[in-house]
Amino acid sequence: MSNPFSTRQYTPFLLLLFLINCSAWGQQDKMFSQYMFNMMALNPAYAGSREVLSMSALYRNQWTGVQGAPQTATFTMDMPLNRERVGVGLQLYGDKIGVFQEAGGFVSYAFRIPIGKRSMLALGLQGGASSYQANLTEVQINPGNTGQPDPNFANNVSKILPNFGTGIYLSSDRAYVSLSVPRLIKNKLSEYNAGNLRSTQLRQAYLTAGFVVGISPVVKIKPSMLLRYAEGSTMGVDGNINVWFADRIAIGASVRRNQFSSWSTYTTDALVGLLEVQLTNQFRFGYAYDRTMNNFKDVAPSSHEIMIRYELGVNKTRVLTPRYF
Repeated sequence: MSNPFSTRQYTPFLLLLFLINCSAWGQQDKMFSQYMFNMMALNPAYAGSREVLSMSALYRNQWTGVQGAPQTATFTMDMPLNRERVGVGLQLYGDKIGVFQEAGGFVSYAFRIPIGKRSMLALGLQGGASSYQANLTEVQINPGNTGQPDPNFANNVSKILPNFGTGIYLSSDRAYVSLSVPRLIKNKLSEYNAGNLRSTQLRQAYLTAGFVVGISPVVKIKPSMLLRYAEGSTMGVDGNINVWFADRIAIGASVRRNQFSSWSTYTTDALVGLLEVQLTNQFRFGYAYDRTMNNFKDVAPSSHEIMIRYELGVNKTRVLTPRYF
């Protein structure tokens, strides 16, 4: 794939995607800066953990200003059943990056086991399907010396991809640990393979953890981290800290670092600023601003992400002892 190419859209961005290991063709799982506020999108075992009917919507516009850059929208809903021993959930999402589009839905089930008086261990499963499309005919390849167009881009790809995933979630009022693999089936997307470009969905594992510490009666610190690993690739890590004021407003920052070339060398991918506001007892708003720090910083300097959450079943006791996770 050394020949230059262009599309009917503005796509120097797509060229970069085709040349890096994490190619758009592989359709990795979605990336969020507000992962700590959107755990249902990562782990089915999270279902029911907030002990109310909880609904969240998130939209991410990555690399703002670059046509064809990633855009992701998710909607999640979960609630407890059977005296909070079971959690059920729903996730709907849409993902677009250049000529690639994916939209799907998953249902989740979590079996929740009390551990002592204040902790809960949840085992979760999810299943669903997605519609995957690659509009390859929009890509125009320079035929080069052969004088023939690349046959790999002669036809569009459209597939329905069933999948299932699993996860474990251990939590208390003050801390949590989460481990999940949202997609276990390695669906084949096309017959195309070349070097680092993959035509299959890759398994991706997430390990997250966090806790909250009270500094004063009105100030709390909430650090968290996310490790993500894609099968056959290297590891990425997000480190985050949020400071809560009166359980109503939180400001925070994250550093995202990725391994691109080796297991020992990390590069800073982005610096992230976060804001979360508990507008009412039921309604929460979140915003994240990513500042790109890698080689894309001159072309795609920033990303934006917004989140809203609405919950039913919140009472005064629940407000006095809010859940931070």
